[in-house]
Amino acid sequence: MASNLVSYLMQFLTPDTIARIAAALGLDTDKVQRGVAAAVPAVLAGLAGVAAQPGGAQKLADAARQQSGVLDNLGGLLSSGGNPGSLTQSGVQLLSSLFGGSTSGTLANAVGNYSGLGPNAGSSLLGMVAPLVMSGIAKKVGGDLSANGIAGLLAGEKDNIAAAMPSGLKDMLGGTGVLDSLGGSARAAAAATGDAAARSAAAASAAARQTSTAAATATRSGSNWLYWLIAALALLAILYYLFGRPTERVAETAPEPTPPAQTETQPAPEPTAEPAPAEPAPAAPTQTEAPATPAPAGGLMIGGVDVGKEVTDTLSGLQTTLNGVTDAATAQAAAPQLQTASSTFDRINGMLGQMTPEQKTTLSGIVKPAMTQLDTLFEKVLAIPGVSDILKPAIDALRPKLAALAP
Repeated sequence: MASNLVSYLMQFLTPDTIARIAAALGLDTDKVQRGVAAAVPAVLAGLAGVAAQPGGAQKLADAARQQSGVLDNLGGLLSSGGNPGSLTQSGVQLLSSLFGGSTSGTLANAVGNYSGLGPNAGSSLLGMVAPLVMSGIAKKVGGDLSANGIAGLLAGEKDNIAAAMPSGLKDMLGGTGVLDSLGGSARAAAAATGDAAARSAAAASAAARQTSTAAATATRSGSNWLYWLIAALALLAILYYLFGRPTERVAETAPEPTPPAQTETQPAPEPTAEPAPAEPAPAAPTQTEAPATPAPAGGLMIGGVDVGKEVTDTLSGLQTTLNGVTDAATAQAAAPQLQTASSTFDRINGMLGQMTPEQKTTLSGIVKPAMTQLDTLFEKVLAIPGVSDILKPAIDALRPKLAALAP
């Protein structure tokens, strides 16, 4: 059995299992592999933070009991007939109930950006991984599935969790509060990484200084003889000029007759027709007449979050998801994506109070054009037999959230 919790959980996430997760979510296998390696310690760090809160350990114990059978039935859940979308939706709801919407969104952004999947796919991957982590914790503690047992397990694994977290992900989560529960473990891991980088930089600097010194020495030794050679050649040239060519030197000193000024004898050039004044260049229509487009994502940075890009990606993902709904089965698979989008818009709505009027106007300019297309897609999807019962609650929840972003 694996010696620590992270290794214990990762032994269930075999390459075959990760390939199935990627297929169920419709994502690239290599990116999912990278995302899983980031998601497991990230979720555990969040759980350690929950366990340190009053009543948090009991919430984790209850959740572990509910998810205890997931790993035993993992093959069936990830099969085509096992409804993997239901597992993802359950995991998204689990994380939201344990961490809250803000922390869940922070983890989704970090895992999505680190793996290259993007925030939306990162949220879906976290939703898939969370039940597996809780089920693994239930197996690890065995018979002591209690609040004290869960809290003791997570407290004893802080060093392993911090060590397993990729440095790039650690940088993204720094200052978000997610790593606070790891305390000195996370700081020690970061310090070790910083010390290694500092040692490498020092070694590189020393090597550069040695190289520079050697080059300077070679330059000085090589340039001394060159200076003497140039001086000798200059002296020879002067001597030759003074004594080697006396006739030519006298001829050169004799003044030459001044040629007659040609400008006085030649007729002035005939005046030519005055050139027509250049017509002003027409203004480029693409710069002055193009319709206004939404502001780039960089203009909506709120608290270090690229809100413009996140909203644009979420809207695009929604359209893609809805276009893929053709029956009840595809609607069931799309439900977690709509839930993820809804959580994202909740979080963005929570940031409205931090935005300036200009930023709100820019955000509205991004959302309004997409709302027309989404309303059409909503009606089209809900008209498909068997789909309305599955997606209507999620769509009804999305409409007011979108409207709030584009008043």
